Amino acid sequence: MSDRLTIPVLPLRDVVLFPGVTAPIGAGRPGTLRAIEAALATPDKLVFALSQRENIEQVTPDNLYAIGTIARIGQLQRGLAGMQLLLHGERRGIAMHVVEKDGYLQAVVRDAEELAPLNPEDPAFLALHREARTRAAELGQKSGLPEEVVQQVLAGVDDAGRFADLVAGYLDITPMQRQTLLETLSVEDRLRRVLVHAQRQIGLVDAQEDIKSQVQEELGERQREMFLREQMKTIRRELGEDDESDDMEELRTKLAALELPADARREVDRELGRLGRIARESMESQVIRTYLETILELPWSARSEEHLDLAEAQRILDEDHYALGDVKDRVLEFLAVRQLRAAGQRGNGAAVSGEGPDTGSAGESAAPPASVPAAPLTTAPPERGEGAKGPILLFVGPPGVGKTSVAKSIARAMGRKYVRISLGGARDEADIRGHRRTYVGAMPGRILNGMRQAGTRNPVFLLDEVDKLSVSFQGDPAAALLEVLDPAQNDSFVDHYLGVPFDLSEVLFVATANFPQNIPAPLLDRMETVEFSGYTEREKLVIARSFLIPRQFEENGLSADQIEITDGAVQEVVSSYTREAGVRQLERELGKLSRKVARRIAAHEVERLTIDQQGVDDLLGRPRVFPERAAHEDQVGVATGMYYSATGGDIMFVEASTMRGKGELTLTGQLGDVMKESARAAWTYARSHAAGLHITDEMFDRDVHIHVPAGAIPKDGPSAGVTMATALVSALSGRPVRNDIAMTGEVTLRGHVLPIGGVKEKVLGAVRAGISRIVLPRKNEPDLEDLPEEVRQSIEVYPVESLGEVLALTLRGASLREGRLLFGDENPRDVAPLVERFAH
Repeated sequence: MSDRLTIPVLPLRDVVLFPGVTAPIGAGRPGTLRAIEAALATPDKLVFALSQRENIEQVTPDNLYAIGTIARIGQLQRGLAGMQLLLHGERRGIAMHVVEKDGYLQAVVRDAEELAPLNPEDPAFLALHREARTRAAELGQKSGLPEEVVQQVLAGVDDAGRFADLVAGYLDITPMQRQTLLETLSVEDRLRRVLVHAQRQIGLVDAQEDIKSQVQEELGERQREMFLREQMKTIRRELGEDDESDDMEELRTKLAALELPADARREVDRELGRLGRIARESMESQVIRTYLETILELPWSARSEEHLDLAEAQRILDEDHYALGDVKDRVLEFLAVRQLRAAGQRGNGAAVSGEGPDTGSAGESAAPPASVPAAPLTTAPPERGEGAKGPILLFVGPPGVGKTSVAKSIARAMGRKYVRISLGGARDEADIRGHRRTYVGAMPGRILNGMRQAGTRNPVFLLDEVDKLSVSFQGDPAAALLEVLDPAQNDSFVDHYLGVPFDLSEVLFVATANFPQNIPAPLLDRMETVEFSGYTEREKLVIARSFLIPRQFEENGLSADQIEITDGAVQEVVSSYTREAGVRQLERELGKLSRKVARRIAAHEVERLTIDQQGVDDLLGRPRVFPERAAHEDQVGVATGMYYSATGGDIMFVEASTMRGKGELTLTGQLGDVMKESARAAWTYARSHAAGLHITDEMFDRDVHIHVPAGAIPKDGPSAGVTMATALVSALSGRPVRNDIAMTGEVTLRGHVLPIGGVKEKVLGAVRAGISRIVLPRKNEPDLEDLPEEVRQSIEVYPVESLGEVLALTLRGASLREGRLLFGDENPRDVAPLVERFAH
């Protein structure tokens, strides 16, 4: 036999042929058939079996591995689809050159020399060989082959390399792993790799056997359980103790007693029929039973007795909440309208609900005169589309101002059940509408779960944090709420799990939000906004005295004889340890004070403790809040503005500075697009009115830098326009800005001052910072009526319409005459005449 052979190439797809292994091969590609015919025409009938790198139809030399097996064609059977033949691997070969000839591939092949172990009698090699034979025999037996056959096949091969090839040919491994074994010329390495694959397959077979036995055992237990249950049914039936029949009859009786709409009744009857035909142990039976039990738990007809007494409602609101006058007025107006509607229905002959106590006939009750306090009234269920169609209240305000607790007070005043669901983070429509019963673990949505929790069909239903809804690929929960909050549609709300209409028209929905701008417009349009403002420091002191401190004393096991917190201590906590519009953090800090005192009393360190301002610092540590305070002196380029955030109102300083440059404007402080536009508008106004503002042309050749401190906090909004313009004009003209005046308002290119929002919160924040004079847009003057009386008495407010008026009030030594801004060097008049002119 020559060292090199030129023989046809037989490309194999997903097959690797090993020396010493006979394998059946199916051939159908034209090139493969020609290669087989060419090999059959030779005396030796040899082909070079090479595996393809990729499973493609058209084979090229680049798509073939270099190492393959020189094989001899054995039996052959021709058919319409090609040939079926047996290939017997002779030895390894390496393709030196592969070319295409006469429509098939032909290769120049040389034998691949295997690397035998240096010492075939080495104990380590002999142990490896013996372990491989043992594992191969074990794998063959676990695969289902007779032990005699396995031993006979393995005993026929003595050579370690041929044995490794034989076992590799029958291993259940990937073509890539087979090719790696074929290309491993070292006999010892090949034997070791074959042993690893065999051991891995033995572990896999063992795991499959364990799983199979567990499944069979479980099936056997189930069959045994079903057999025993059937026997128990028969025995109970003979004894007249059929529990399943009793359960079904009890379920039927309860469902029959429900006052269900026609659609719901048909669905219940259908599901009851299905339940009676299905075996109790089946999964479908449990699903149907859970559905019917959900139907039972829903309040289809149960109502709370509604007592509407405005005097009692006002007493409850005043008892539960301090201040919030506008909010209480709106709630009382809402309740008054419901009372008059109910009285009108009674006067027109509407039937009184038979579920409550006897209230007499319709003619025995009439609406009381407006001057007489309204008596308690037990209302009948409202007529659909009339009494039910009231406004849906949306309580908007910063955290901790009492939105949720006011909703509780409404429920208490009306004698209704109260239920709350939090919508913060809800991002799936199924959170509102529920899941369809086709899903495993399906359940009703939050609306029906809340109704089930309330137990009545007319609760006060609080939708908390409605502005925190999210949107995902699973749907928009805000869109699902549109039907819930629409009085024209919610009398037939369909939950996906329930599948039948449920009447929500008698539910009093109340929603809460911190940022109404985050609520989709169609949803916001269905609700009436009630604004909650932040509390003043005086209001926080009263709230702490009346509500927070007694509650914390009780929660921490203290009495008024053991601890006293002075007003100065409360004010210190408010100003130095909290920064909020509400009182939530204030209550936490008071609770911390109470716990520290409780610890000292429990340890017998003190019997009674009075906490003053200094005691707060000792117990709570150093102050953690450092609010802005009014500047101590007038400064050039520094103006005091006002802003409003979720934590309440406060002041901010806008700084402007000039430097040598090219007349560029730089803005820093994490400003939003609207705030940047306000700064550019102020810059344009200053340049276009330079002469009237006493600014030289050379100043506009210098760079101007405007900065708003607290650079880590994002800021945006148009209300800082006048503040930026004042700081900019001050820096360019060299005139200092008065330190005792804070301002707010949007500015236009023509210098007009436009109205803004959040006036009450901004003014309260300025007063807390020590500001006594406020500059506001004139159109915001009516908003001053929202301020507490003590705040209005402590400040001077200057309504303005133009930026010239703002500069005349805020720049030191400036005045305004016939629309022209004058300074002290031209006219010695100070701001006093303007104070008299613009003082509110």
